[in-house]
Amino acid sequence: MATEVLAQERRGLKERVQAWFSKYEEIIAGYSFLLPTVLSVLIFVAFPVVFSFYISFHKYDYLSTSRPFVGFDNYILMFRTERFWRTLWNSVRYALGAVPLNIVVSLALALLINRKLRGINVFRAAYFSPVVTSSVAVAMIWGWIFDPGFGLLNYILRLVGIPPQLWLGDPKLAMWSLIFMAVWNSAGYNMMIFLAGLQGIDQEYYDAATVDGANAVQRFRHITVPLLSPTTFFVFVTGMIGAIQVFDQIFILTKGGPAGSTRTIVFYLWERGFGAFDMGYASAVAYLLFAVIFLLTQINWRVAGQFVHYQ
Repeated sequence: MATEVLAQERRGLKERVQAWFSKYEEIIAGYSFLLPTVLSVLIFVAFPVVFSFYISFHKYDYLSTSRPFVGFDNYILMFRTERFWRTLWNSVRYALGAVPLNIVVSLALALLINRKLRGINVFRAAYFSPVVTSSVAVAMIWGWIFDPGFGLLNYILRLVGIPPQLWLGDPKLAMWSLIFMAVWNSAGYNMMIFLAGLQGIDQEYYDAATVDGANAVQRFRHITVPLLSPTTFFVFVTGMIGAIQVFDQIFILTKGGPAGSTRTIVFYLWERGFGAFDMGYASAVAYLLFAVIFLLTQINWRVAGQFVHYQ
């Protein structure tokens, strides 16, 4: 008798479990598909973020087993280091030079290819191709172009009677050389964003302005520029964030030189963390970089956002 009761209880439990799984089968399947992504984010993103914040308050390096808690000493040392302020200013200078120039070039290219012409897609692909090229490969190609001895730029200068320049060896030219290369490399991406914004403007605005006697410059100034302001704002904000974090071109071409003129904040972080093995100090620099990017983004939203016009 007891055996039959136990068997009935087991069957009842099995039926309840099956009913529960059948009821929540889709939910379980959905979370099962999400589980690999969630685990990868937790392991490779969330854990490093939390751990780097933890070690920013410690004297943490690879060469010592003693990693004492130092509180805010890493942050205080960072603010007292002259090299840190120079690298931060170099990053800001790079961003202020690259982002506005990139916007101008990208918008000009978008206006140029925003036409219904035969073969226009070929030009769009050509302008966009640097974006999908490896940044390391781009830096190596431009390293040859900037070469003072047999580089393409100095070869062209010699043809027109201008003496060759130390593009990456002159502190006055090195940063601008990197800015020029960055604009060439990323203009195609922003060009496509501007192109999407241009094609989203209703043609009726231009037709009405043409009927009223507005010329091309007036149509661009009073129609295109205001209605493209959300797109311009997006390109500006994302461009500033990306420019502040520039690293690979610096690492390949200049190593922060000459005389520290191209040493940016991310390259300085890499030097301290992977060159001097001072991971605690490097983590403090990383979190200050996060604060700078967050502050710049908020300023952009509050100041530049006031001039954004939506259709």
